[in-house]
Amino acid sequence: MTVVDGNVAPRTAGAVLHSAARYDLLVWLLTLGRERVFREKILRLARLQPGEAVLDVGCGTGTLAIAAKRQVGPAGIVYGIDASAEMLARAENKARKTGVDIVLKNGMAQTLPFPDAEFDVVLATIMLHHLPRKARQQSAAEMRRVLRPSGRVLAVDFGLAARERKGPFAHFHRHGYLKLRDIIGLLSEAGLNNVESGAVGFRDLQFVLAKASPASDNGALQSNVRSSQTT
Repeated sequence: MTVVDGNVAPRTAGAVLHSAARYDLLVWLLTLGRERVFREKILRLARLQPGEAVLDVGCGTGTLAIAAKRQVGPAGIVYGIDASAEMLARAENKARKTGVDIVLKNGMAQTLPFPDAEFDVVLATIMLHHLPRKARQQSAAEMRRVLRPSGRVLAVDFGLAARERKGPFAHFHRHGYLKLRDIIGLLSEAGLNNVESGAVGFRDLQFVLAKASPASDNGALQSNVRSSQTT
């Protein structure tokens, strides 16, 4: 059974997408109709294993979270969180139709409503560019906080500015971007060490797979995270 927790849309400093159907259309256009191949590639980059606990931050309409649940199997668990109630409603409908059990929460990437060290893997796909710099930093710190020792984060985002893009899609959809070095730096500041990075193989999408610092550093890092959120 898919569970949706939270009915009040949170206030966030970043952009919140409300047109769920348009979002799915844009993903289809982005992948030239190869969305399934795209999702499978993303999850291979995340190196998911059966039984793992996964959090999909900015889960949108739930397609990636559903695919992740299939990979981690009955012993695993997948949560999806998004600031848009409209996105979550579509995600819930998809999960119900496919018979896949995921847990959906309405919330912000900057203040993840989960305990410390809750997840083996955190996914952040095509969502960081929606956040202003400070919110991105808070989000990265929160991703680190909810990771278990030696857990990992997979961040995927566009890597080219609008003027650098080519092809008809560039004129159809103008979006933000983050240079690869900026994503690596963002995660590094949060205490996440780069394991692998590069091009995804779809458009100008790029990825960074980063691993949590040793458990011995976790207490000091969590203290810094809480301090930064109160200033």
